[in-house]
Amino acid sequence: MNFCSSCGEKVSLMIPEGDNRQRYVCQSCQTIHYENPKIVTGCIAQWQDRILLCKRAIEPRYGLWTLPAGFMENEETNLEGAARETREEANAEVENMQLFCVFSIAHINQVYTMYLGDLVGGEASPGEESLDVVLLKEEEIPWDNIAFHVITETLKRYYQDQKRGEFKTHYGDIFRQEDGSYIVNYF
Repeated sequence: MNFCSSCGEKVSLMIPEGDNRQRYVCQSCQTIHYENPKIVTGCIAQWQDRILLCKRAIEPRYGLWTLPAGFMENEETNLEGAARETREEANAEVENMQLFCVFSIAHINQVYTMYLGDLVGGEASPGEESLDVVLLKEEEIPWDNIAFHVITETLKRYYQDQKRGEFKTHYGDIFRQEDGSYIVNYF
């Protein structure tokens, strides 16, 4: 950040009085600009023994597979955002949605919330951000072509719960190591 969105003057990175973190502060109007994590929300849309995957038509990770998900918008609930992203990316409606997992990913300043829902009528088609959409069984999942590690973790938990015959809500933190691998801590 270079300039204040309130008055247009230059900002400085500093720890404001009474705070404990560096923030961008306008020296002219004293506005403190807080930067907070982004919330990503999406859905595991299930139909019979299959789940809906979308092939990304946008960067990052163009051409790889993911669950329908994206950034929450202002003036919508988390659940509404998950349903909207499923409509936008897969022209699909979901019902009976319940929170399935929450992952904090501090190194990219994101929190992922994924819901489990029923794909209405098993109907889906690519939206503007998808090259393709498919309904796949577990053995058909393209594990080596999943766009994001958080989606891989979500799918692993889904299939573990499915085998157990009971779905629960999962919470975890995902940490990227210097070598590019990931550590996931569940609690």
